[in-house]
Amino acid sequence: MVEPNLSGGCQCGAVRYRISGPLANMQWDDFTVTRGAIARSASSDLADRGFCRECGTPLTYEGKDAGHLNIVLGTLDDPAAVRPAAQYGLEARMPWLNEVLGLPGETTEDAGEADALKTIRDSSHQHPDRDTDRWPAEQSGSQ
Repeated sequence: MVEPNLSGGCQCGAVRYRISGPLANMQWDDFTVTRGAIARSASSDLADRGFCRECGTPLTYEGKDAGHLNIVLGTLDDPAAVRPAAQYGLEARMPWLNEVLGLPGETTEDAGEADALKTIRDSSHQHPDRDTDRWPAEQSGSQ
């Protein structure tokens, strides 16, 4: 169960959505596209995958006979707000997954990429992780 009224969308901002009910096995009545339209691809005879036609961001997984949909958690504005309760598809898990958190690591800034990050932030065409009245920002004058 998640808190009601979570929002999210694709990387470019062409598609935005709002969730007002449970995340897992979400009913269509609890999911509203608030900007644009989700394109769909039949990934098999049993399921469709929803994505942004503009930037390709994967957004949803919809079992054709399931009567509900699932969203890609990474498309939420605040993906940390949702704590998974179960896993599915364990047979496809990468064998090194449990080892990743034990590997040495550093922040992007510590890796000497601060200048590149500033350039990316200053020139980014990605939508901010929050709702906006209009997008892209150049058309609306605000982000």
